[in-house]
Amino acid sequence: MPRTKGGTVTHARHRKVVKQAKGYYARRSTNFKTAKQAVDKANQYATRDRKNRKRQFRALWIQRINAAVRAHDESLTYSRFVNGLAKAGIEVDRKVLADLAVHEPEAFGGIVDRAKAALA
Repeated sequence: MPRTKGGTVTHARHRKVVKQAKGYYARRSTNFKTAKQAVDKANQYATRDRKNRKRQFRALWIQRINAAVRAHDESLTYSRFVNGLAKAGIEVDRKVLADLAVHEPEAFGGIVDRAKAALA
């Protein structure tokens, strides 16, 4: 029985990793060993940053809502506004509130007024 050599499989695996490293600088894009390290590290960053992206967007929405609330009524803060929303029974998430604050300030102003009325 003739011996089998694993060259085809190894070459395919190497090619796959080097293809993922396309666009990297210098040897990181051509040399298998360094490309493998670079691709592995890039995948670690990508996994971590998928979680971080969600945190960053939530923080951005909160900042936008806070700025819009204070622009509408200077005595009201983000924290008191969210408490007023809960008391008023308004269930709108922060993403939608931030979008309303930026694109439809009149509608957002109405929500702020209802939240403030629920606090009083």
